[in-house]
Amino acid sequence: MKRYKTRLAKDDADIIAAQKLRYRVFVQELGAKVSEEDHALCQERDLYDPLCDHLLLIDLQSNDVVGVYRLLKQTSLPENMPFYSASEFDLTPLLNSGQNMLELGRSCIHPDHRGGDALQVMWMGLGQYVVENQIDLMFGTASFHGTDVQSIAQPLSCLHYFFRAAEPLCPVALPHGAHRMDVLEKEHVNRPVAMSEMPPLIKGYLRLGGKVGANAFVDQEFNTIDVLIMIQTDQISEKYHKMYGYV
Repeated sequence: MKRYKTRLAKDDADIIAAQKLRYRVFVQELGAKVSEEDHALCQERDLYDPLCDHLLLIDLQSNDVVGVYRLLKQTSLPENMPFYSASEFDLTPLLNSGQNMLELGRSCIHPDHRGGDALQVMWMGLGQYVVENQIDLMFGTASFHGTDVQSIAQPLSCLHYFFRAAEPLCPVALPHGAHRMDVLEKEHVNRPVAMSEMPPLIKGYLRLGGKVGANAFVDQEFNTIDVLIMIQTDQISEKYHKMYGYV
């Protein structure tokens, strides 16, 4: 029997359930800062939520929301409103690419449901969404927990040397939070160690052919070090096309 299914949020109750899970993970577990009002409600939310589709991972045994993905289509943005990631990265190269873009964000899974097939089921749901909306380019920030760059020198340096996007499709972190990713010299990067220290979400994006922008962004408010990940849907390998439904 299947343990999980995905669907899009269909009403305010669904969105609140997603925000409560985000609060559980990002605030209580990872130390992100939110307003006193949001603390009282136990919700992590912002002004982008009403503009987005919210992909929910449902535990079929309890019917609870145990995973979320926030999906923002370029066509859903009001005129002159930037993508969420534009607060950390200069997205001009992406905006000038002429592609149909989807911003991925606020992805998390309840700790009791990590390590199994929950993430794969979520990505299958994402794959279906990408096909239905004819998305050319997925992008968004993906995070390392904490703000100590030296503690993640291996994975950051590995991303810089082996997974950096080519020009002209290479967004750059904004100066107020930017930090160089080449913390180590290339010859000192141990790729097996670096990959073992890579967060599962980032590792998964890389398997799909993901590339990163220039420099990382240290987000003190969210207690993370963020990288900008981009995935061209037409460059996803046949293996993962079949696995996640990008067909």
